[in-house]
Amino acid sequence: MPRTETPWGPWEPAPLAEVVELFTGLAAPWWVAGGYAIELAVGRAYREHADVDISVLRRDHRTVRRLLAGWDCWAADPPGTLRPWPVDEPLPPGVHDVWVREGEGGSWRFQLMLDESDGDQWVYRRDPRIRRPLEACTITAGDGLPRIAPEIQLLYKARDPRPKDEIDFTQVLPCLAEAQKRWLDEALATEHGAHPWRDRLRS
Repeated sequence: MPRTETPWGPWEPAPLAEVVELFTGLAAPWWVAGGYAIELAVGRAYREHADVDISVLRRDHRTVRRLLAGWDCWAADPPGTLRPWPVDEPLPPGVHDVWVREGEGGSWRFQLMLDESDGDQWVYRRDPRIRRPLEACTITAGDGLPRIAPEIQLLYKARDPRPKDEIDFTQVLPCLAEAQKRWLDEALATEHGAHPWRDRLRS
């Protein structure tokens, strides 16, 4: 995987399989997110990935931190700073991104993303009008890897699409069922009104 330099040290993402193995014993919902979730939906590799994203529910974040007790975890505090996240410290609502590495001074290995929920509903953190049953947020195919439904990941990518997000949308669009396209179209309408992806979802 590529090495990426940042002001807080280099990123050298861990292999996806290693990160998945780490979370396999977690007694809480979790799923592969980000570009890998889209690539798994497509069913083949088509681009490089600069990081590995794992999503969990905010309500479970202290359980997850205990799972990662042997790792060096830093919370991304808005607007753009990192700080250490000690075991058992509750994170404030504004923090939804955690960088994780094996030890102090090492390379960052994966990101932990915190998703919102309300009872048995997943709640889109950027617009709480957009909700979905938690059981409908995760896809587990024959490979056994739980990943976030691609239409949900695309919603996150849609706010300010980068070139890699446009590639992900183009690659996965033929793989989406009509119900998935319809859900994403309605979610984009709720959050953005007009959006360039909506015409392609309805064509």
